[in-house]
Order: sequence, then structure tokens, then C-alpha cells
Amino acid sequence: MSRADRVRLTLVAIVAVIAMSGGKGYTQADVAPVNDLPNPYRTIAHWGMLPDGRTWGSTATVDLDPDGKSIWVGDRCGANSCAGSTVAPVLKFDPSGKLLKSFGTGMLIFPHGMYVDKDGNVWVTDQRGPTPQELEKFPGTRALGHTVTKFSPDGKVLLTLGKGGVAGDPPDALNEPCDVVVAPNGDIIVAEGHSGQSEKIPPGTVGRISKFTKDGKFIKSWGKLGSGPGEFRTPHALAIDSRGRLFVGDRGNMRIQIMDLDGRYMTEWKQFSRPSGIFIDKKDTIYVADSESNGVAPHPGWKRGIRIGSAKDGKVMFLVPDPDEMKGTSAAEGVVADTQGNIYGAEVGPKGMKKYVKQ
Repeated sequence: MSRADRVRLTLVAIVAVIAMSGGKGYTQADVAPVNDLPNPYRTIAHWGMLPDGRTWGSTATVDLDPDGKSIWVGDRCGANSCAGSTVAPVLKFDPSGKLLKSFGTGMLIFPHGMYVDKDGNVWVTDQRGPTPQELEKFPGTRALGHTVTKFSPDGKVLLTLGKGGVAGDPPDALNEPCDVVVAPNGDIIVAEGHSGQSEKIPPGTVGRISKFTKDGKFIKSWGKLGSGPGEFRTPHALAIDSRGRLFVGDRGNMRIQIMDLDGRYMTEWKQFSRPSGIFIDKKDTIYVADSESNGVAPHPGWKRGIRIGSAKDGKVMFLVPDPDEMKGTSAAEGVVADTQGNIYGAEVGPKGMKKYVKQ
């Protein structure tokens, strides 16, 4: 590593520590683009074998099975929507990419976020309802979207949060649920409001986190649309570290906000760029997928890709660059790593999955 690289990494770490200790956050101007990092991974470009006749759609979300090696993927049914589709959107693969099981046909229209709990149950957010065009063509989709569904490992529906096809407020409904995570005590935490990053924000758009008991009883919501501490513009991803801190990928604000599980703001990090997906492993290694910078969304100077670092101190150590940088399509949006350290990226624009194996 060159002296310049060492100096830059040191500055990034210092900024992170200052942010964590001060608790007031810091502006984008305080963080230079973190791009020039080593990449110790090789890419397997076409990972995941589908049945004959089926092709990948947009795969915004991915998570790890409790066995530490099998991978769950949410696929938008060969397209960017499951409206009218007869294929299953929830898929489980072994490490080689062999399909082990699938389910959820006709139950989801726009799978967006996914969390696999310690018992192997698969939680999936259905982020939006049908568009007018989809509704006209497929009227049976009217009751889909704006929900979080808890599936058993074999696809049985165990719990549903929200009211299908209705955008609203808890406890009766959800509004554009982006992601879901389950806290150590079983509480369910849902990020709501996908449209907040839009240039022209639609009326009724929210930016909030909602919390439920393990049985689905509403506890509280926090946050609102905005850019201040505890405010959100598209809270796109959720993760919890070993200390019980909640990491929120506040994508429209180009930051990760860190708070406790009751919503108290602690700090924010911007050195991981524009976060679409976040995964934190048991060793507190954090993987952050930036699928939109530099060509898809305005974030001058920052390159798309997966940044890897420490959830303990915010230091960024590696960058797996987007191979399609500046070609317009988004890169890996969902991200997960297995217990061997191999990374899996779920891609919306290129439509498919990539595996990144340690050199």
C-alpha cells in the first residue's frame, strides 16, 4: 500500500471516530470519496442456476441461511415485477449455485428486502403495490404489496405485517416497506418509504422505522422525511451489529445512520458511500453495497461497488468495484457474505447474481 493510501485510510478512520464520539454527524464535505482501496476478490459473474426456461430478473435482496453457507435470494420473477408471473420469487441455493427450493408464487409483486432469522424463517418485504398498468392487465394483483411476510423455511406463511395493496400507517398498514430485520429479543423492525430519494417526492411519502413485537403487535414508529439526524430519505437497508446497534442505509441522504433499537440517534457514517444494502457478520465486518453512485444517482466522485470494513470503528478496508461502472445500470443492491467470507451481490439493473470469492 502506498503512503498516500495509508494517509487517506487514516483520515477516513479519524473521521469515523470523530463522528462516533461527537454524536452529531458530519457533512458530505467532510468525507472525500473512498474509492482507491484493494480488492482481494475474484468475480464469478453468473452465479445461481435456474430451471430450464427461466431467466433471472431484478434481484434486489439476498441473505444467509443459518447454516452459514446456503443463500436465499428474492427475484422479481424474471423481470422487475412479479405481476402476472407463475414462477416463485423466493429462492434458496447451495454455495455452488444449485437451486434447493423455491416458493411464494403469486404472493409478492415487488420483493425488495429480505431477512433470514436464526430459525431459518424468511422475512420478505413487498415494497410497492401494482402500477395502474399492472392492475389493468392483472386485476388479481390488487391485494399485493406494502407488506412484510414471514415465511417458514418451507414457504408457509407464518405472519403478515401491513394490508396487501394498501399504503398507510401502522398498525393498520405499511408504506413502501424497504427492508426488515429481527432484533435479538424478537422485535421486528421495518424500514418504510422508498420514494424519499426521488427528485420530485410524491405526496404521502414517508421516511420512518416501525417496530413490532415478535407476534406482530405494533410498538412504535420513529423518523420522518428529511435529512437531519433521525430523518430519512429512503431508508433502504437495515442491519444490527453485535452491540445491538441498528444500522440504517439512508440512501437518499448518502449515509448510514446508527441508532439504538428504540430509535435514539447515535451517529452517521458517510465513508461507505450511497448505501443500498448492508450486511454485518458475527465478527462485525460490515459489507455495504452502493448500487447507484456515479451514473445512476448523483453522488459526485464516488464509485459504485461493495465496500467492506469494520462496524466497530467505521474503517473502510476494501472495495469490490462494479464491473459495469458508468454504464448506467445499477450494480449489486443486496449484499451478504457467508461464513467463509465469500460475498454475494444481488443486482437490479443487470438482473442476476454475482459471487465474489476471496483470492
